[in-house]
Amino acid sequence: MTIATDMLAKYLAAEAAILEGKEVKLGDRTLRMEDLGSVITGRKEWQQAANREITAAGRTPSIGGLSFALARFGGQ
Repeated sequence: MTIATDMLAKYLAAEAAILEGKEVKLGDRTLRMEDLGSVITGRKEWQQAANREITAAGRTPSIGGLSFALARFGGQ
């Protein structure tokens, strides 16, 4: 797991727990129903970061922003 996917999982769990009426601890913060908006905002930010990682992983390799391909001269 990456940091983004790990944090996304924590925010999703916190959001679900708050919607069930529970209190949730994220680090040193205790979150309740009135904090749901900030949890949703945080979840959206980590979702975007995780999506960027997924998109970047599917791209062609690059060095300094320039993509490249490897040629094979094996004849087969």
